[in-house]
Amino acid sequence: MWFRNFTVEELNNRPKNHIGALLDIRFTEIGEGFLTATMPVDERTHQPAGILHGGASVVLAETLGSIASYMCTDPEKYMAVGLEVNANHLRPVKSGLVKGICKPLHIGAKTMVWEIKIYDERGKMNCISRLTVAIIPQQK
Repeated sequence: MWFRNFTVEELNNRPKNHIGALLDIRFTEIGEGFLTATMPVDERTHQPAGILHGGASVVLAETLGSIASYMCTDPEKYMAVGLEVNANHLRPVKSGLVKGICKPLHIGAKTMVWEIKIYDERGKMNCISRLTVAIIPQQK
């Protein structure tokens, strides 16, 4: 499925000038047909009521799906850009880490669709998201 074999270290050592780095999203596992990452639930990701902000969950989901799309294409020729993202927030999380698991629903030449499930440290799903990505020619 992957265009080339990336390592978790390579994904975590990308340039740090993006929202994923600001929220301390860290990739944890690359498997056959899935990619995982964690994100802390703290003052950076809280909404005013002291629980995980839904937008932060969407950032985790879109980061996972976008990087998974990148991993499935030739980055010299193509880039992956988000077309649509949705999320259902199922239960609140106050602290700790959440873990996102990204799996493909469709991998095509021009579009990819990913399902991202996000779990709290107890293994309870707190968010489910779907991301549609366009695969477009690399901008030179």
